[in-house]
Amino acid sequence: MFIQTEATPNPATLKFIPGRAVLDQGTLEFLAPAESKDSPLASRLFEIDGVTGVFFGTDFISVTKSDGEWQHLKPAILGAIMEHYLSGESVTEGEPTGSESSSGEFFAPEDEETVKTIKELLETRVRPAVAQDGGDITFQGYRDGVVFLHMRGACSGCPSSTATLRHGIENLLRHFIPEVQEVRPV
Repeated sequence: MFIQTEATPNPATLKFIPGRAVLDQGTLEFLAPAESKDSPLASRLFEIDGVTGVFFGTDFISVTKSDGEWQHLKPAILGAIMEHYLSGESVTEGEPTGSESSSGEFFAPEDEETVKTIKELLETRVRPAVAQDGGDITFQGYRDGVVFLHMRGACSGCPSSTATLRHGIENLLRHFIPEVQEVRPV
């Protein structure tokens, strides 16, 4: 089994591509070992000293570290991923307890069409780009011209996330939706 490794814009996060499906659909994020009890793969990864976050996409795994050097952590992470896939276990068992895509969205009923357009732009233009970097961005809310987005995986805590929001996503949304004045992370 060959597992590709890619750097992300976040120096604390590496993206691992096992060449096999990770999730059938959606994404899952685990920010603590206690959240990973229903995921044998996430649990294995949290057993490695220094791992502080695990994010699953459909075909990749992003791992975030607190400290330590990647040259020391990477072999253990690769080993855990390989061991998991060779075991034949599923990535998740039952209902996963990691944080899934957006819940608790907020927006005024009169903004429903604007929100629909925002979500469509995020889905077609933004999310595929940030998935390339090992992360995800989901819609959280819209109020008074401000779009609130939830950054996950490699995007969470990334030094360039502010630039991504301000210069990338905000400009894109403003271009297509003049009512949008600002984009903020939640």
